[in-house]
Amino acid sequence: MSVSLDLLKNLMDFNKNGSPKYRLFINDVSYPVNDVSITHSSVPVNEPTTRGGVYFTDKFAFKMKGVINDLSIVPLLTKKMLGPNTEFGTLKITTVLELSGKSIPLEISTNLTNSVQTPNSIELSMIIVNLESV
Repeated sequence: MSVSLDLLKNLMDFNKNGSPKYRLFINDVSYPVNDVSITHSSVPVNEPTTRGGVYFTDKFAFKMKGVINDLSIVPLLTKKMLGPNTEFGTLKITTVLELSGKSIPLEISTNLTNSVQTPNSIELSMIIVNLESV
């Protein structure tokens, strides 16, 4: 994982205290992501491993959840999640972090691990694999 821990900690703190706007990009289309939460928690593995032969995970990971209220994204997600498809794509999410009076644009790369669809929205569960300022 290529994540700046200081930058991620600042984003987690800002996410709790502010209301950053997140956007998910798939096939050059942008979707707003709402109700975003970022946590650092355990992953159900006993040792660091490559999951499904596709992505690496440690015993702990930075996880991100968010809700998209546009169900037109659903067919595009099946091509990104391991399981329904043999290809496993990375999702790109952007936001702007306000830190010490400066706006820092961020790009977050995630792997989709789960999705739950309701009649009006889809909740995505992801693991953060890269975070960088752009």
